[in-house]
Amino acid sequence: MAEECNPTFAKVDAVLDLLTKSKSLHILLVLDQRDTPLRFSQIKSAVKSSSTTVSRRLKELEDDCLIVRKILEDDTTIAYTLSEDGKLLSPIMKSLFDWSDSR
Repeated sequence: MAEECNPTFAKVDAVLDLLTKSKSLHILLVLDQRDTPLRFSQIKSAVKSSSTTVSRRLKELEDDCLIVRKILEDDTTIAYTLSEDGKLLSPIMKSLFDWSDSR
């Protein structure tokens, strides 16, 4: 008799697939450490990556509802912040980084 797979495993796999892509965790951590929204150029500089990679990761993180893309008050500047789901991931990210540091 085949055992049914818990559907949560697939959800975790999907999140891990996104988070293990180049610079995804780094972008989330940078946004988590800042109190204000960050512009693309600030994120790109902080994670030291190409525009293409940062652009792709920001789009994927936004599509997965982990970050929010905002148009700022001047109506010409776009900035990014963590979404509520992204904020819920914060202690997990910090624990992962702490765990990696301690090894």
